[in-house]
Amino acid sequence: MGALPKIDARRFLQRGQTADASSLIMPGGARMTSLSLDQTASAAVGAIKRTNFRWWIVVMLFVVTSVNYADRAVLAITGPVLSKELGINAAQMGFIFSAFGWSYVLGQLPGGWLLDRFGTRVVYALSIFVWSLVTILQGFVGFFAGATAVAVLFALRFAVGFAEAPSFPGNSRTVAAWFPRQERATAAAIFNSAQYFATVIFAPIMGWITQSAGWPWAFGFMGGLGIVVSAIWLKVVRAPAIHPLVNDAEREYIAEGGGLVNMDSPAPAAASAKDGAKWDYIRQMFANRMMVGIFIGQFCINALTYFFITWFPVYLVKERGLSILKAGFIASVPAICGFAGGILGGLISDWLLKRGYSLSVARKTPIVMGMLLSMSMVACNYTDQVPVVVFFMALAFFGKGIGALGWAVMSDCAPKEITGLAGGVFNMCGNISSITTPIIIGYIVQTTGSFNGALVFVAANGLIAAISYLLVVGEIKRMELRK
Repeated sequence: MGALPKIDARRFLQRGQTADASSLIMPGGARMTSLSLDQTASAAVGAIKRTNFRWWIVVMLFVVTSVNYADRAVLAITGPVLSKELGINAAQMGFIFSAFGWSYVLGQLPGGWLLDRFGTRVVYALSIFVWSLVTILQGFVGFFAGATAVAVLFALRFAVGFAEAPSFPGNSRTVAAWFPRQERATAAAIFNSAQYFATVIFAPIMGWITQSAGWPWAFGFMGGLGIVVSAIWLKVVRAPAIHPLVNDAEREYIAEGGGLVNMDSPAPAAASAKDGAKWDYIRQMFANRMMVGIFIGQFCINALTYFFITWFPVYLVKERGLSILKAGFIASVPAICGFAGGILGGLISDWLLKRGYSLSVARKTPIVMGMLLSMSMVACNYTDQVPVVVFFMALAFFGKGIGALGWAVMSDCAPKEITGLAGGVFNMCGNISSITTPIIIGYIVQTTGSFNGALVFVAANGLIAAISYLLVVGEIKRMELRK
């Protein structure tokens, strides 16, 4: 038999032609059956070298989230100097810290709806630009003093929170669109670990700027950086279905693993917006035991997060007697451990999944173990040695990083019709703790004159998160909405 001619079987199938036993007659009378044609098509697809642009997308998410958390933390780094200059006490600082949380929570449902309606790319870029601009404006609060300064700073922090509201639902939508199930925990862990990286990189920088140039310049530096990042985001990010740097092999790989590759292409986006506006879907999520358990867990996990990005630098200065510059550098040590734990938690989860464990076991194991480890911060109440304090805080932050897989879980279980809105509800519930945690800690410190009770309060949240995932969540799977 002579050599078979080359056939673009994949294109042949895409034209919708029927391939039965008599559809292709080869030289020498040989027939290519539908089975052999399918095999040829599979081989043709397999021969295409798959691009891996999805990992550049997660790098972009990492950069944006780093700036996001650094902008949240500017006030924590500059807080000791700023509060002294403007005459703001600890209770007032607690309320100012909480301003971000109030608006961030209120903005989650509108932010999720906007993402479903207009797509991640445009909404997220606008979000980055606005919160960065308002961050710059916080540097001008020094023109006020006393109650006026408190009110203006509260208002500006409130604006930052509202502008940042679409950020993490946008991250979740992006991961759900760009990554197959077996890679989602790693992808989510990478962007989520940016919160620790932000402290590692930017806390020393902001501490140095505050000490050498004054606290207003720290706000100006971070805000300007964010505006640059918003332009880069618009240049780099597209939906996987239409991205020019992604080939069909990568799209098929993502789709076969459950990735929602068409999420932000024009037609699906319109359909998603229509469904996403239905409030009954939100009611269904709050009636679902799995979702409620996940919401509780995220609330408690975020309580640990907001302790570290609001009161932790203040704790180092006021409780441990460090300078603002030293506090900025020392705060980066637990953050490095949190970053390592965050990456490790995602890798462990995806490794368990690839080894054949169920999705529930793969996601819950790092979360529960990490939350229990985070409780080690209570040991800081029993030592006066700063190196020992740093060790236990680093250990607690490492555990918190391992257990911070809530967004990976959401990518697995969010209803596909309302991925943005579901992410908004999840983030809204989780970030209620951004309101309560700073206020509660502020009052504990104000009334007791010590952070001992505050550390017990934060550690208790780690315990509740572990219990919620163990006893409330049940099986983790994608939630199906009733139409």
